[in-house]
Amino acid sequence: MAEEIFDVVNGCDEVVHQETRKNVHRLGLKHRAVHIMVFNHKGHCFLQKRSMTKDTFPGTWDSSSSGHVDTGEHYDQCAIRELREELGLVVHEAPEALFKVEACEDTGQEFVWVYQLRSEGPFILHPEEIEEGSWFEPEVVTKWMLDKPQEFARALVYLWPFILAHPRSFSKQT
Repeated sequence: MAEEIFDVVNGCDEVVHQETRKNVHRLGLKHRAVHIMVFNHKGHCFLQKRSMTKDTFPGTWDSSSSGHVDTGEHYDQCAIRELREELGLVVHEAPEALFKVEACEDTGQEFVWVYQLRSEGPFILHPEEIEEGSWFEPEVVTKWMLDKPQEFARALVYLWPFILAHPRSFSKQT
């Protein structure tokens, strides 16, 4: 299988060239990703535990679905693709875009668009990507992150306060 190719971007999130996934991560080049938070009708969020075979943050808890934007792909297209690939959730339009964060060390030099949607599942978890998944009350996740941040992917720890503070976040609804 050919190695993934990513668009490398500058500080304004403009494509400057393409590079392999391995080199993008090894060299700390800026690139693009999405994180999708799935909330159920109770306001609980679905988190995935990353497979131990992942090259970054194996075995840690992460967003409901997340992934790199492929070369030539738009953020919205990536969100639709990642939901299908990781959770088996087929959507025909992009989930609600909440906010975008700048590439930084905490995101692994990724510009990240964060999306949300409401779904009750059940999901079909991709076994090469996800070890397990579960629903959590946002308050439980917040306390868990404060007590044991090492159990979470670094980007989710960084994004979590922004997700909770966002006025349209499903976590705010009952």
